[in-house]
Amino acid sequence: MTAAAVPSSLLTLLTSSVEETEAIGARLGAAASAGDVFALSGDLGAGKTAFVRGLAAGLGAPPHMVASPTFTMVAEYPGRVPLYHIDLYRLEPGGADLLALREYVYGPGVTAIEWFDRLPAGALDAYLGVRIEYGPPGRRLVFEGLGPRASALAAALAPGT
Repeated sequence: MTAAAVPSSLLTLLTSSVEETEAIGARLGAAASAGDVFALSGDLGAGKTAFVRGLAAGLGAPPHMVASPTFTMVAEYPGRVPLYHIDLYRLEPGGADLLALREYVYGPGVTAIEWFDRLPAGALDAYLGVRIEYGPPGRRLVFEGLGPRASALAAALAPGT
């Protein structure tokens, strides 16, 4: 990555329940539009799929259908725009084939990629990164962005919006 392509830190939020994590995802889903990419990272069980359930709700997709697509790699959910839920867990870091994912990432929907670190560094030129970490009282969601849409999406989470 070049210096211009380094993600910038935008926001950190704390959640104390799965419902709060889903609510943050829902706010972003309501603000999302076709072409937006959410790059999710965090340990197993950190809350990545819970975040995507919220994202689905905000997009008008059925959140109860969202589960980790670990064994299928990609799940699609209908909404006001389609939600493409990609899980790269089974791949080696840097081993994901971006060409195989292009139809989703550059398609007519919103894309959420779990285990984003499995993509080669610099693979995408725009995304909102969501790193979910364990931290008292529950989870810490750290948002980093690359590209102008990332800042706009993070602004949807600002207090009072």
